[in-house]
Amino acid sequence: MECKNCDTSLSKLINYCPLCGAKIVKKRLTFKNLSVDITEQFLNIDNKFLKTFLHLFTKPELVINGFIDGTRKKYINVIQYFAVALTLVGIQVFLMNTFFQEALQLDNEFLKGLEGSSNSKNNPFASFDFEEYNNYQSIVYILSVPIATIATWIAYYVIGLRRLNFTEHLVLNLYYSAQIIIVTAVLSILFLCFGFDYLMISGFISVLTFGYLFFVLKRVFNTPFGETVLHFLLIMVAYFVLFMIIMLIAVAIGIIYVLLNK
Repeated sequence: MECKNCDTSLSKLINYCPLCGAKIVKKRLTFKNLSVDITEQFLNIDNKFLKTFLHLFTKPELVINGFIDGTRKKYINVIQYFAVALTLVGIQVFLMNTFFQEALQLDNEFLKGLEGSSNSKNNPFASFDFEEYNNYQSIVYILSVPIATIATWIAYYVIGLRRLNFTEHLVLNLYYSAQIIIVTAVLSILFLCFGFDYLMISGFISVLTFGYLFFVLKRVFNTPFGETVLHFLLIMVAYFVLFMIIMLIAVAIGIIYVLLNK
């Protein structure tokens, strides 16, 4: 008998391939064993997804530092976890566009005031299309990860805490972002089902994300509270500077494009 995943010769007495770790499927595919497999993967209390999700809230250093140090079987791979998060975003966008269209109409009084605060065509809120932004949430999340990675790497490099290299900072931000995306997608749909204002939901979740980032940084780097506050503030400054640089580059590219096409 051979492993169907890596072609390694196997004993009939084992249930997992010793080389690639894949489960050996001995029975023909039926609806019953397919449902059992799905239950084991996603609903079992001991499955990797649930363990990764819970430990990222309670012991994020075990997941993040564990992956960086070589623990790859205990939790879901960071790329897979981020892919699951993006899948949930797709489901969220579909549900909002299908069942919660009223949440995308921007009838919030605050935004109405911003849109009407200036009659100038230069008003940045005049052309804001929230529904279009909502449709491209996955792309926004993907693009935000490298920016956040650069921010955390620069911040810790400046203060001399250089235990993690750039790629390891990327792992940290992928796990953190995936956790935030999953929670945001689930809470958004649940709150919208109860008729909450979407912008209020987004503001509430945004506050929680900053608190969670602080918690992750403190646990992963194991620094005192005061030092973590300073590290967090430095990361926010770095993130803001990077964002402004990207915006200026985007504006410059737009101006050049307009000039070239006159």
